[in-house]
Amino acid sequence: MSCPVCASIKQVEFSTEMLVHYSGLKNVDNPGVMLYPKLSFCLDCGFAQFTVPESQLALLVATPPGEKLTMPGSGL
Repeated sequence: MSCPVCASIKQVEFSTEMLVHYSGLKNVDNPGVMLYPKLSFCLDCGFAQFTVPESQLALLVATPPGEKLTMPGSGL
């Protein structure tokens, strides 16, 4: 797959951990939700992109800002 910015084919993919928080004071006590997407980097221009796994995306969509984010089995 080529880079959508520079069309380079020099792409690498890494496993990542990411903690997503809603912004604002009403969310200051919200611990956020851990995501584990694959992150793709272009080695020529530095463009990066990722896709949130479907199960984790459903959690983000279902939790309005200001409410606690919890992931089944995470203890959060």
